[in-house]
Amino acid sequence: MPADPLTILTLLAIGVAAGFLAGLLGVGGGILLVPAMVLLLGFDQHVAQGTSLVVIVPAAMIGTWTHYRRGTIRPRDALLVAAGGVIGAAIGSLSALSIDDTLLQRGFAVVLLVVAVRMLLPKRPPADDETALIGKAHELD
Repeated sequence: MPADPLTILTLLAIGVAAGFLAGLLGVGGGILLVPAMVLLLGFDQHVAQGTSLVVIVPAAMIGTWTHYRRGTIRPRDALLVAAGGVIGAAIGSLSALSIDDTLLQRGFAVVLLVVAVRMLLPKRPPADDETALIGKAHELD
């Protein structure tokens, strides 16, 4: 279905902003993509989430390559997290499809709020025993 030029420009702008944030802050583009598509373009929450997942693949590949060239990736750790991410994405996607659109949208908003508040709070210093464990972990690197 053909889209009007304003919709096309809006989608491109959302993609540029999401890619920029993903590259700059390492956040999944969905933090911006999903709300922008729902609020600016009236996408259904399910469609916005599915579209966001497609968009993140090429953006993540470029960001990964850039960081890899600079040596800022721990490949073994990344592969382990990726393995868990694949499993989690499959379970999460199937779960999302069984949830009402409005409830899914509200759940997404709650997650964004919780993460935002948590990031704004000061980081607590580790207890003495945690500091010792962190030091030993860095010695093993």
